[in-house]
Amino acid sequence: VHLVESGGGLVQSGGSLRLSCAASGFTLDYHAIGWFRQAPGKEREGVSCISSDDERPYYVDSVKGRFSISRDNSKRTVYLQMNGLKPEDTAVYYCAADYSVSCPDGTGIYDYRYDYWGQGTQVTVSS
Repeated sequence: VHLVESGGGLVQSGGSLRLSCAASGFTLDYHAIGWFRQAPGKEREGVSCISSDDERPYYVDSVKGRFSISRDNSKRTVYLQMNGLKPEDTAVYYCAADYSVSCPDGTGIYDYRYDYWGQGTQVTVSS
């Protein structure tokens, strides 16, 4: 099982980035994907989650209306489109996969629910 994040970088406040999570070694179609982030000195937090059936993605309040999660199973990739970025969005962003996670109920943003993790990609938002 392998997850690789990409698309991070340095952007000014108000800018946009699209993160990608490329999956290999397992059937992405049957797995929920969560995006998490960890800022320096802070605990890892869940940001968004998309179920295997692509219904009712979940977002934490701090990113609602700014971030959008989507998946393209044919490309074995999940995306996190981030618009209106703020300095407080600065963090290492991770994607994670799990077969049993259900996103609509909000439990998909808890990191202990996930078995498989990527290495992360750095997002830095300057003010």
